[in-house]
Amino acid sequence: MTPAAVILAGSRPGAPDPLAAAAGVAHKALIVLQGDTLLARVAAALRAAGLERIAVSASDPAVLAEAARLGLQALPPAAGPSGSVAVALETLGAPLLVTTADHALLEGAWVERFLADVPAGIDVAALMAERAEVEAAAPGTRRTYLRFADGAWSGCNLFLLATPGAARALDLWKQVEADRKRPWRIVRRLGVGLLLRYVAGRLTLADAVAALGVRADLKATVVASPFGLAAVDVDKVADLELVRGIVASR
Repeated sequence: MTPAAVILAGSRPGAPDPLAAAAGVAHKALIVLQGDTLLARVAAALRAAGLERIAVSASDPAVLAEAARLGLQALPPAAGPSGSVAVALETLGAPLLVTTADHALLEGAWVERFLADVPAGIDVAALMAERAEVEAAAPGTRRTYLRFADGAWSGCNLFLLATPGAARALDLWKQVEADRKRPWRIVRRLGVGLLLRYVAGRLTLADAVAALGVRADLKATVVASPFGLAAVDVDKVADLELVRGIVASR
């Protein structure tokens, strides 16, 4: 079954996004790259992968106008990414692919490979790239890595909620959002045994994610991406300069 998709394009409360301000747009989803907004590029990649039902979780009027121009369904955001995904899952159902509007380099082939590599019987899957793959594809890029026994891993902003039971993962997602850059705090939630394995350098990312799934009463897995650029999103000015250079080189 071909999944629906949601593109997260929420706005953080408080001061304007400095990246959007530097680019002179209302929201970073509207930054123009090679003639298309980042939102348009992400939507095009999802459509290239065969996904037809695509929604955008956003509240910014300019982003909503761009979503309407692109023929995308609009969904109201909630507090935090996990809350917005919960709204999307309730509205669109499972399977549901989740990504972000700042995934500027996203390609349909990456999405297709991810969906093909998700094992049968899984409720939730996350795409991750190992550091060697990322640095080979984008030398000098600075990403956040989670260090485990099987390598240093960076998230690729692609998730599959494969079954309705994946809703049980969203509460756990909300709990770990604040600790996403400190893996030991995430592992600590799993008990002393796994924490000691992590400290000793014997806990793999796959085992940690599977254990998080068990805690939420579901089956969760990590899918390793062979595409290092899948880990590159646009969070800061240096990221945008990197992405512009990569696109120009193509």
